[in-house]
Amino acid sequence: MKIENAKAQMRKGVLEYCILLVLDGKPLYASNIIQALKEAKLIVVEGTLYPLLTRLKNAGLLTYRWEESTQGPPRKYYELTDSGRKFLGDLENSWGELVESVGTVKNNRS
Repeated sequence: MKIENAKAQMRKGVLEYCILLVLDGKPLYASNIIQALKEAKLIVVEGTLYPLLTRLKNAGLLTYRWEESTQGPPRKYYELTDSGRKFLGDLENSWGELVESVGTVKNNRS
């Protein structure tokens, strides 16, 4: 197994969680989401982001609204729903448990 494949699988596993974290507390345009993820060194392209946003929206975790733009066509701004905020809280708990478990395994290796 190549390290790049393993890294890609790990990244895919946390990408939806990271998108919800980025959207927590503020509606954002897709390019703002991509920029926030890039700043965190999670490189995502539109072709990856939009299907994830659609899946999260269809699950009732996100909603969006159209806003007029001074620079071109209207923009779609995404934000968490109440269900999305609750789900994010559940993910944060699960993430904490996972980090603790991995840390335990890592610290107990011989």
